[in-house]
Parts: sequence; structure tokens; C-alpha cells
Amino acid sequence: MQRSLVLFASLFVLFAVVGWLLGAANVSLLLVQSFAYALIALGLNIQWGYGGLFNFGIMGFLMLGGAAVTFVSYPVNASFWGSEGPAMLARALLAFAAGMLLVIGARHAGRIGISGRWKTALLVLAWAAAYFIYRSQIDPAVAYIEAHDPGWVGGLGLHPVLGWAFGGVLAAGAAYIVGRICLGLRTDYLAIATIGISEIIRALLKNMDWLTRGTLTVSPLPWPTPVPQDLQAQGVSIANSFFYARLGYLAVVLVVIGLVFFLVQRAYGGPWGRMMRAIRDNDTAAASMGKNVNARQLEIFILGSVLMGIGGAILATFGQIYDPGSYQPINHTFLIWVMVIVGGAGNNWGAMFGALLIYLTWMISDPVAQFLFNAISAQTTEWGWGAIPEIQSRASQMRVLVLGVVITIALRFAPRGLIPEVIRREGEGSKA
Repeated sequence: MQRSLVLFASLFVLFAVVGWLLGAANVSLLLVQSFAYALIALGLNIQWGYGGLFNFGIMGFLMLGGAAVTFVSYPVNASFWGSEGPAMLARALLAFAAGMLLVIGARHAGRIGISGRWKTALLVLAWAAAYFIYRSQIDPAVAYIEAHDPGWVGGLGLHPVLGWAFGGVLAAGAAYIVGRICLGLRTDYLAIATIGISEIIRALLKNMDWLTRGTLTVSPLPWPTPVPQDLQAQGVSIANSFFYARLGYLAVVLVVIGLVFFLVQRAYGGPWGRMMRAIRDNDTAAASMGKNVNARQLEIFILGSVLMGIGGAILATFGQIYDPGSYQPINHTFLIWVMVIVGGAGNNWGAMFGALLIYLTWMISDPVAQFLFNAISAQTTEWGWGAIPEIQSRASQMRVLVLGVVITIALRFAPRGLIPEVIRREGEGSKA
């Protein structure tokens, strides 16, 4: 406990120093983004720290969260809803449902005596029929929507917080499908499979222009709180408007993450948490005690993905733009893994601390590197050695180097994380 307090106090001082150097508006921006990443890190901590599940498809769930809030919160496209587009999409949904019923029926063909190769052949035919039935309706609908201005569906004009919730629901649905397919795989194969699925999701969202606008981007996404322009219209100065607006947004994010943290902490400290630790440490022994290991792993995979979807929706809303092309594995998967590893897997406080520390380090390493390179370049120029070329590009690349140094130091001196998991057992006190 004392170690955690010291670390969080040091982190508070670090944020205060950054705020003093960069200004209140900039540090408020960093705080909002850091806490959004903290929510995502909590999701990964649930999956890996609680359940031992290697999910390297985090980026896909973040993109789904961003797409969800875009669909729910962006202003209504009246030209689409007043056209034939909705009816054509409804027919496409019915065709999709009919195709799925065909596939489900083929999977249960054994109940009517069809088995073996005949069942396999029937299943292949059902999938082929479902594909053609769906394509026969979705292709004309897509062509119609893209041919009419502005070329996409638009949003529903609802409150952004509802979009965040829908982001969690959409991520949960995707996690259920992914989990049913992949959770039976060995750890390393699970990691590879989730990477592939993440790339499939990214490819779909980048190319579904009629639904997400693809690389054309969607902007501006509305905030759940007043944006800086609203405050400026009320007479607030430009500098103060950004600070106050981001502070209001931060308050909403803190309410969300506080509620999630409280519920997850309570659950992990109770019987559910003990069951998950037992499954993580020895799934064979847990299964022999009557626990449904597959169902519990699917449950924890979905729960973690829900938090990732909500976190992705929060980030997209805060940036006021949804651009599927801007998502990169190093920013939206690798960085989050580093947060949990450095902070401490299996400990919610550790995941929170790691997210805040790593994101701050990631963001300030670029300007600090630029400052150092400029100072060194000025000195080498004075000595006649010449200036350092492409300082801005080199400074951006320093982010990865700094992150690597942080990981190396953390794993060398704190292999279980800066705030590692603490397991308490009755009659044994606490064991780190």
C-alpha cells in the first residue's frame, strides 16, 4: 500500500510539472486521453491479468467503439432517411438473418439423421447460399447509398454517452464471436488469431464507406459536454475555453472509469475473482472441481472487450473525428500491453498507474527529444560539425526507443510490474 501511494504521488507530481511547463490546456488534454487509455488497460488486465488470455486484437475493439459512437451520435442524415436507402438496408438485414438461419439449420442437421460427409456438404451449401442471398440485397443497397450525397448513412443524433454504451455492446458481440472461435486455441495461437481478426475488422471498417465513410473520416463528433467553441461563444477566452471544456469532459470520463473500477474491484475481490484466479493458474484443476472453464473464459474475454469498446468510443469522441486509417497496432495494441506489463498484471491499481505513466511518457518523449536534439544541433553547428538533419522525424522515432528503455528497466527491477498483484488468503496474511 505504501509503495502504491508513493508511486501515485510521484505520478501526480510528474503531471503537475508537465502542466506547469506545457500549460493547463495541454495537461488537461493529456489527462483525458490517459484516463481513456486507463479504461482500455483495465479491459486488458481483466483478460490477461485475471484470465491469462492473450488478446492482441485490442485495436479491432477500439475501432468498433469509435464506429459505434459515430453511428449513434453523429447528426442525422435526413437525405438518407428520406430515401429508399433504409428500406434497402432492411431487406439486406432480413437476407442476412435468413442466411444465418440456413447455416444454423445445417449445423443441426444431425437431428434429422444427416451426418458425416452429407452434413459437411450441406453446411458448405448453406454457407454458399447465405452468402449469395445476403450479397443479392446488400450490394444494391450499398451502391444506392454511395451514389447519393453525402454517400453514407450518417448517425442517429443521440447523446454521445449512449454511443459509448453502444460501443461496449458492439465490442461484446464481436468478442462473443471471436471467443467462440479462438478461445480453445493454445496461448500463442490465440495471440496470432486475435491479431488476424483485428486486421480483418480494420479492413472492413476502412472499406465500408457507406457505413463509416472509410478513409474519408467523420467529423466533428459531438461531445457529451460543451466544446471549446460553445464556451468561446459565451465570452470565455480561447485558452480558458479549451481548459474548461476538457475539464468537463474529464469529469464525465472519471465518473465512467470510477464506476467501472469500483465494480471490477468488488467482483475480483469476491468469489468470482477467486474462481477466475483458479482457472488462470490451473484450468485443469478448476475444471475437475466442476467449473465451466470455457464459459468463464468467454465471459471474461467479453467483459474486457466491453471496456475496450467504451474506451475506443471515448477516444474517438474526444478527438471529434473517426478515421479508420489512423489506427495503428503500435499505438492501439502494443502501447496498451506495455501499460499493463509495466503497471502490474492482475492488479487494477497497477493497470491504472501503468496507463497514466506510459501514456504520459509516450506523449512527452517527442517534444523532449526535439528540445534536446535542437540544443545538441545548435552546439554541433557552433563547433563546425554541422546540424542534426530531420530533427522532427528523429524525435518521433525516439518514442519507441524511450518505451523500450522503460520496459527494460521495469522488467529488470520489477518483473511483476510496479504495483504487482497481491493475493490474500485466510490465515496467511498477504502474499505479494
